[in-house]
Amino acid sequence: MVDIIGVRFRNNSGTYYFDPGNENPEVGSQVIVETAKGVECGEVVMGRHAVDDRRIVAPLKPIIRPVNEKDKRILEQIKVKEEHAMKVCQQKIANHGLDMKLVEVECTFDGNKLLFYFTADSRVDFRELVKDLAAVFRTRIELRQIGVRDEAKMLGGLGICGRPFCCKAFLPDFQPVSIKMAKEQGLSLNPTKVLGTCGRLMCCLKYEQEVYEELLKVTPKVGAYVKTPDFKGYVEEVNLLTGKLKVKPEKSDDPSVIFDKADVKIIKDGKIRIERDEIKALKSLEDK
Repeated sequence: MVDIIGVRFRNNSGTYYFDPGNENPEVGSQVIVETAKGVECGEVVMGRHAVDDRRIVAPLKPIIRPVNEKDKRILEQIKVKEEHAMKVCQQKIANHGLDMKLVEVECTFDGNKLLFYFTADSRVDFRELVKDLAAVFRTRIELRQIGVRDEAKMLGGLGICGRPFCCKAFLPDFQPVSIKMAKEQGLSLNPTKVLGTCGRLMCCLKYEQEVYEELLKVTPKVGAYVKTPDFKGYVEEVNLLTGKLKVKPEKSDDPSVIFDKADVKIIKDGKIRIERDEIKALKSLEDK
């Protein structure tokens, strides 16, 4: 067994593990650690506890120290520097006439690098911009083009459910989300119903997809030809979660009747179809 703590960094919902050494930082406190990007400040999201050493990738880097008063002053200075860098970069972008949107600026704790995150509809030649920024700040400059989902993750906000964005709150990585998922879950393909604030298909469509796939295996689909206890007919509506089917009689004008799926036998199952115009309109929304 080995003792670890879990640390989360700015703009990243993933949790990274470190060796706490002789320290026992509380959840919610900040620590200084060494990462691939250099010395960074992160928040402790998982207190000191022992895990099987086979569950971690050794060797673990130790934390350098809990954040002290000097570190807090440095963090305040970094925040001021980032705000200044944001304004300078926006002005430089305008001067160069670049078609890009600056999202956020991040300064490493050791001050050795400034990272500028931006979105753009296509590739941007920002070589001259980098030269200008390096001349102003006299440090390493890195520009990173990100997608609209990454932008939402950085900036945060509230989704249509009224809760903070999943990507900002807890999702470490983006999972593939498809139009097929929305269709299988019986959702309208109206963009206002299935798109997140970022303009892409909502990440939460992925959460229950496995359940819907299992239910679809044992539930007649819309259009299925079935035998009920009273008649043969066609399935008009399906509620996968309740298992209720609305079936229209085949040989009469009688109104449709609600049946439980357990009382219905499939003669010929239906298919979930996605119209060509729906695919054309929404295909791009699957992209990150």
